[in-house]
Amino acid sequence: MIICDKIVKKYKNKKVLNELTLVIMPGEFVSIVGPSGAGKSTLVHALIGAERIQGGSITVDGYRVSEMTGKELQFYRRRIGVVFQDYRLLPQKTVFENVAFALEVCGVEKAKIKPRVMEVLKMVGLTGMAEQFPYQLSGGERQRTAIARSLVHDPGMLVADEPTGNLDPKTALEIMKLFLEINKNGISVLLTTHNKDLVNFAKRRVVKIEDGRVVEDKGGSEYII
Repeated sequence: MIICDKIVKKYKNKKVLNELTLVIMPGEFVSIVGPSGAGKSTLVHALIGAERIQGGSITVDGYRVSEMTGKELQFYRRRIGVVFQDYRLLPQKTVFENVAFALEVCGVEKAKIKPRVMEVLKMVGLTGMAEQFPYQLSGGERQRTAIARSLVHDPGMLVADEPTGNLDPKTALEIMKLFLEINKNGISVLLTTHNKDLVNFAKRRVVKIEDGRVVEDKGGSEYII
């Protein structure tokens, strides 16, 4: 469960998150929408502990994210998968190596790495691309690699910040279908997006943010941004 209780984030004198309150239940699929500058990406970065809030609290599955530092924060981040618009792949490593690296840096035994990496590559439809380098991949394949990397620790939650922003409409829809499949496996999905077609396709909960606050919260009915 994610509990954001009146969280505040300021840049200089501007409140980017203005006492924002939001609760997301385990297993939910939630799209966060709103205009540029509304605070969507700041909310994501606060949830993963990359931005420190100045007020309120963030609790995720019992972890007080807003209070954690150091090793405690590192351990927490292994429990959530994160996907960004720009993929953030290591160009000198293959698809397999990019995903494996997330386990290697945590000291996972070598014998356990290969089967787990191949398992998540199968989940995202990239089994035959394991030895390809990022420059050899399409945008959709790069994002699938990033998604595989985010899943390799078997997280309970996947956070995706504008993950289809660099993709054409057809590929973006394929990525959205993949997120829905991931959600069916019991993983909570939190997605920020500007793409109203994807939001309407998903037919899941939609939270609209403006000026750092939640201004609308709807269920699975059609939603127009």
